[in-house]
Amino acid sequence: MTTATPDAILATQLDAVTARLGLGTTVPGSLVRLTGGASYETWSFDAHDGATAHPLILRRVPADRPAASEQVGPETEARLFIAARAHGVPEPRIHHILTEADAMGQGFIAERVAGETLARKILRDPRFAPARGRLAWQCGEILARIHAIPLAQLPPLDTAFAPQRMAALEADYRGLQVDRPVFELAFRWLRDHAPPVLSRPVLVHGDFRNGNLIIDETGIRTVLDWELAHLGDPLEDLGWLTVNSWRFGQRDLPAGGFGTVAQLIDGYHSGGGPRVDPQAVLYWRVMGSLSWGIKCHQMALPVAQGAALSVERAMIGRRVSECELDLLDMLGKGATQ
Repeated sequence: MTTATPDAILATQLDAVTARLGLGTTVPGSLVRLTGGASYETWSFDAHDGATAHPLILRRVPADRPAASEQVGPETEARLFIAARAHGVPEPRIHHILTEADAMGQGFIAERVAGETLARKILRDPRFAPARGRLAWQCGEILARIHAIPLAQLPPLDTAFAPQRMAALEADYRGLQVDRPVFELAFRWLRDHAPPVLSRPVLVHGDFRNGNLIIDETGIRTVLDWELAHLGDPLEDLGWLTVNSWRFGQRDLPAGGFGTVAQLIDGYHSGGGPRVDPQAVLYWRVMGSLSWGIKCHQMALPVAQGAALSVERAMIGRRVSECELDLLDMLGKGATQ
């Protein structure tokens, strides 16, 4: 007797779901596991109803692997996709949120959007040249739409302004039991320059950056990865986008490696957001750089006993020193670009 492989079992389960949704049956051989994502699995597949082909994506946390505690669950993420799409944010259509009866773990099925997510290709490939000049402005406009979504239309989310974000970062750092003078300096600077807590939070994407956007020759097609979404200060998203690590070598173009802070702010204002002081964006860039530096250090630590070794972890871990140099550069010059 031949035992069905896990991929074959998943394909059969998806076939039942797509038939029930009216999308037809899954196309044999179309199910492919995509790379990327430490906590979620992402699968590409196609369904056909006899007249129309439906390119689809399955995002799931398998039943035997709980979602990371600092992330929103996949059902919440799917509902954020739906809310953002309803308010003009470019998002894929969500076809189905998985239930226990589907027996595929937690997750959702969405339409598959064509385009590129690999940041280095977006920043260097000639075919993206027509789009690059307007990407920073588009990012600002999209972020303004995200921040304007009424809170009543969102699923439950944690609230975290600068003090809460700082406290969580410091707890992670102290847990490493190391002394990194540059990180200590950054914590002191962040405490001394903390912005006032807003009377009303907004939806914060939490990981809006080059690499989490699907882009084609016309510009941004889709915003991905709402796993770190929360309520808080809107400038956190603008600052995170300008962290040097997300410029992928294009240091002189702080907004994602493809534009300027001025272009980002202009797009934000055009999209309905307030006119932003670049110095306020700097605060969140410093925090973003510190946050990524701490994450890099965590990646550099030995993996838990029995866990698989990962080249990716080692590659990320070695970038701690890059984050320290970025922090020294910002804190030494007070740069706002």
